[in-house]
Formats: sequence, C-alpha cells, structure tokens
Amino acid sequence: MADKTTILRRPLYVFDLPKDILSSIQLKSGGDPARQLADVEVNNDEEDNKPHTPPPLADGVPSGATASCALCGISKFSNVQEQRSHVKSDFHRYNLKQKLKGLQPISETEFDTLVADLDESISGSDTETSDDEEDPSSSKSKDTTLVTLLKKQAKISITSTTTSADSSADEHTTRKPKRRSAGKAPMYWFTSSILPTNISLGIYRAIFTDKELEKASKITDVLRKKQLPATRVESRTSTSSTPSSSSSESPHHFLCMIGGGHFAAMIISLVPRVVGKTSAGAEERKANVLAHKTFHRYTTRRQQGGAQSSNDAAKGAAHSAGSSLRRYNEAALTNEVRELLYEWRSMIESAELLFVRATGTTNRRTLYGPYEKQVLHATDPRIRGFPFNTQRATQAELMRAFVELTRVKVSEVDEAALAAATKTSSSTTPAPAKPAVAAAPKLSDAEVAAQLHTSQLQSLIRRSKTSSIISYLSTNSLSPNFPFHPPATKHHHHASTPLHLAASTNAPAVVHALLTKASADPTVLNGEGKPAFALAGDRATRDAFRVARHELGDERWDWAGVAGVPPGLSREEAERRGERERLEGERREEERRGLEMRRLQEEEEEEEATQLQQQQQQRKGAGGRPLGTARVVVEKTGAERREEEGRGLTPEMRMRLERERRARAAEERIRRMQGGGGGGGGS
Repeated sequence: MADKTTILRRPLYVFDLPKDILSSIQLKSGGDPARQLADVEVNNDEEDNKPHTPPPLADGVPSGATASCALCGISKFSNVQEQRSHVKSDFHRYNLKQKLKGLQPISETEFDTLVADLDESISGSDTETSDDEEDPSSSKSKDTTLVTLLKKQAKISITSTTTSADSSADEHTTRKPKRRSAGKAPMYWFTSSILPTNISLGIYRAIFTDKELEKASKITDVLRKKQLPATRVESRTSTSSTPSSSSSESPHHFLCMIGGGHFAAMIISLVPRVVGKTSAGAEERKANVLAHKTFHRYTTRRQQGGAQSSNDAAKGAAHSAGSSLRRYNEAALTNEVRELLYEWRSMIESAELLFVRATGTTNRRTLYGPYEKQVLHATDPRIRGFPFNTQRATQAELMRAFVELTRVKVSEVDEAALAAATKTSSSTTPAPAKPAVAAAPKLSDAEVAAQLHTSQLQSLIRRSKTSSIISYLSTNSLSPNFPFHPPATKHHHHASTPLHLAASTNAPAVVHALLTKASADPTVLNGEGKPAFALAGDRATRDAFRVARHELGDERWDWAGVAGVPPGLSREEAERRGERERLEGERREEERRGLEMRRLQEEEEEEEATQLQQQQQQRKGAGGRPLGTARVVVEKTGAERREEEGRGLTPEMRMRLERERRARAAEERIRRMQGGGGGGGGS
C-alpha cells in the first residue's frame, strides 16, 4: 500500500502525469463514489435535497478533512482561508436564505445571472480593502449586493402577488418548487490499477476543448495526447505587458478576471519549467508565465456596490464629485483593458482556451464589446468560466486559479460504505417532513402597553428628566414600583423597577424624587435579591437615599433592614459635606499644581545652568575670555540683523535700505584708507 500511494505525495500536474499513472488510468464508469454516497444520503431527506459535488482532498489534508461546501456545490477549497471567504460571500449567504425559505439553492452561474443587472462582482470580493476606494461623497448606506438582490426579488414578489387572484396565490403557496436538473459534473473521475480501489483522481472538464469533450468515451486517450514534458530552459517571467513572439510556439492558456474596478490578465504556458531539484532529489517545477498585467480603478460605489453607469441608468445621473470620478475611471479602465487585449491579440488568438470571469453587463461590455478592433467575442467556443469560487482579480488569484484548474484532485471514499448506504436507501422509507417551527405567541394589549411604558420610563430615567418621570407616572396611573417588561431579560433582572434603574445609573435627583414625590418603595428587591440602595455607585446617589430617609422618617419604610439605607442625613448636612469635599478636592488640586510648578522651575533652572556651562566651555575652546555674568548674550550675525531689519518692509523699501547700507560701508572703507595713508606719511 505504501508503494501505491508514494506517487501521490507530490501534486499531480494534468499535462505532465507520471508514466505509471498515465498507462493505467481509466475513466470511472459510475462517476465519483463520493458523489454517489452524497446522493444516497440526500435521497433519505427531502428537505436537504440539493446538488452535491465530490469532496476531493487538498494536498496534505487527511482523508477525513472537510474541504467542500455541499450547500453551494463547491467541490474543493485549496485552503481554510478560501473556505472562510466563501462562507462570508453573498453567494453562500443567498443559498442560506433560499434554504430557510424552503427553496433549492442555486449554482454560482445562476447567481451571477441574477446579479448581472446590479453590475456587482460578488465572486471578486475580497477581505482586502484599499484607501483609494473610499468615496467621501458617497452615501453611508449599508445595502450590499445581497440586500439589493433580496429587495428586488421582494418587490417582484409583492407586485405579482397583488396583481394575481387569490386562487392562484393559494396554488403558488402549496406548490412545491421545481427541482433543478443535476447537469454535468464539473470533473471527470478516473481510477488506476496502481492505486488503491478507494482512491479516485479528478480532472476538471473545463480544461478540455469542445472537440475533445465530444469523445467522452476516449477521454483517456485525449488526456495522454495532452501530455507536455517539462522544459529545462530557464524561461523568466515577463515583467512587461507584451509577450515575446517566441512564446507563442508553446501551448498556452489565457486567464482574465474583471470586476469591482479590478482587472487582471495572464498568459501562461502549459509547459512547466524546471528550476532545480528539491532536497529529496525530485525536480522542482514552476509555472511559466509568458505575460501578465493588472489594472485598478475606483469605479464601484463604496458600501452600496454597483458600477456608477448602472446607478446612472437606474436612478439618473448623479452630480457629485465621486460620481464624476467613477465615470472617468470606468472609461479609463475600459480603454486600458481593450488596449491591452489588442496588444496581446496574437497570443490570445493562438491560445488553446480562454478562461474569463466577467460579472455584470458593464464588465462583459468592456471585454466583448462590440467595439472597434475587438479581440474577445462572446461566441468564441474556447471561452470557459472558472468552475470554482474566485476572489478579487489579482495576479496571485489568477495563478491560484491556474493551479486549481491543472492540478489533479484526489478523492478517497470507502466502496463498502457506498454499497451499504445504497442498500439502506432502497429498503427504507422516506423520512417524514420536519414539523414547522411554532410561531411566537402574540402579545396581549396589556403586555404591549407594559413594554411601551417600560421603554418610555427607561428613556426618561437615563436622561434624568425628574419632572417628566413624575408626570408620566401620574398621568398613566402607574405605580412608582412599576416592574419593567418583559421581566425575563437580563437587564430587567438587574434593574427591575424605576428606582433600581435610577440607582444603577447614578441619578441622585431621580432617586430623591421617586422616594419623596412618587413614594417609591426602597425595600423592593430586584431579580438578584438586592434593594435599590445596593446598586448605587457613587456617594451622591447614596446620600439621596439618606436625605429621603431623613425627610420621610424612619417609620415610613424598613430603611435599616431590607432597604439597607444608613441613618438619615439632612439636606443641609449633605450640602455641607459636599462643600467640604469640594474644598478639600480644590486644596489637594492646588497642592498638586504647586508641586508641579516647583518641579518645572527646578528643571528649567537646571537646563539653563547646563546651557550656560556648555556655552562657557565653547568660548574657552574658541579662545574667548570667560564671561563674568550668568547671562550670556549671543551676538547676532550680519545676515540675521539684516533679516530682522527688513522684516515687514516692502521690496522697494528693502532695496533702498540695502543701497544705504552699502553706501555707508563704502564710506567707512574710504575713511579707513584715508586714515591709514595719512598715518603712514606722517611717520
């Protein structure tokens, strides 16, 4: 068994299969056993009846790993990040909505057709974002493509319901949705005599041409003819957008993705290049990219989705700065893409297959025109779509898509389990339909009124509207100990009455008014068994309870017992204590400020002394005499003095001042020369 599976240790390339597998490979007559097993399980439950695709394994993933999405029909994810990205995509969430409604999920192609009018690139979405996509002028609406699509379908459903008769509406609700046809599987599955019987090899149907697909019974012979030995010539990836003329001799594919303002295209040779050997001695091969190019323009309306041209066609032309920028970028992106396609025209025409992802009418019009010097045509039989989920159009995503297309998938399924499941499904009866979830009980008028009073009182208490709270209680004849509804919630379990909520939010004025004016009971306990005083979070709120006890008297409530309120305190005493605390706080603040000021003064004095010492040392080193004073006056240079004198003057005044300065300097030089000459003659 170890010898048979050794060949699967490294990924298998479709166009360069090992000779042992190539000579023994055979088309699997019954299709993929994993698909059959999934179909058997689906037939046992009518509610979960949806198309399944075989779950082949990713490289290095154990046979028990889950790397597929049965809901959306995705056969394989290359890694966990791709699977998480698919789960967050609008395509997957739309299928979840379909399942909750009791409808059948749709394929990605059908989903792309639904959002074509919205001009969205759902599969091109990615977790990455860029700052240049921000549009400050765009609306802050949170409507995504999924929300827009569901709203559109809801409007169509409402319109059809209002215009149809009641009988047809009843018939529509009782009629079961039509089941989609299974269609052709995205892969061919093969077996080999040198591999275990429970291992199948999968190859995408999309890599074969239409003529090759017509000979499905001889697909193994076609696969053998498509083998291309790796070249040992070190061919470097083209850094320019123009492919070399010699590269057109080797068979190659053209890959292109466009959506959301992102465009990526690549021409890649099917002949891999050998770059060396691994540590185990095997040849290390890499893809031979002949040319690649990417563009990005800000064309998609931020957070709302959709191209600007689609929004203009639906709602009329907008007149904002962001909309003008998006229109310009759409036209620029279209011109750049078409110029690139024309530049690659010879390579595209000689390519065996063209893999294109263009979602939306605007993106398809960019590629397929019609326009002058058109290169791609929608009727070209070589055009293929990507039979798996894709992300934002980038060079890395194109390379990942090429690797996914040309890598052989490995699926391991136990044949005995398949036979047992088939036998069980034929002998068992269909499971009964699951009972519908009971709807929530309808609230009575009293419960609705109680919830309304709860929301109003909580809003007034949080805003400390004391007079409004008292007026609301008296107007609606509510008890001051009114229990909030519904009582089962966590928040109402903690603050179950107005007094509890006022104490927990530290509102002393509201607490005092509820106790003295509304006669609220401080001994009422909340769901945790605590009185309102226990929820007070500051001294002012606790003093409000003590002041109310002093004003109402100790005999009014069980203050010291159940309520837990300390002895009463008069309002004057509370104000005096508050004033003392305020003065004490101000005194401490003054002390703190004084200490801080003294610290700053000491630091300034130390800094001045350090600077003075440094300046004295510099003057000593320069030959100057030490200064006798503590303060050092640094003499300004001539340029600094001239700049200071000319500050605030006009250019004419500066020129006049400069002429006068030069004249005085010339006179001083002449005077010195005359004085020096006279002294020499007298000696």
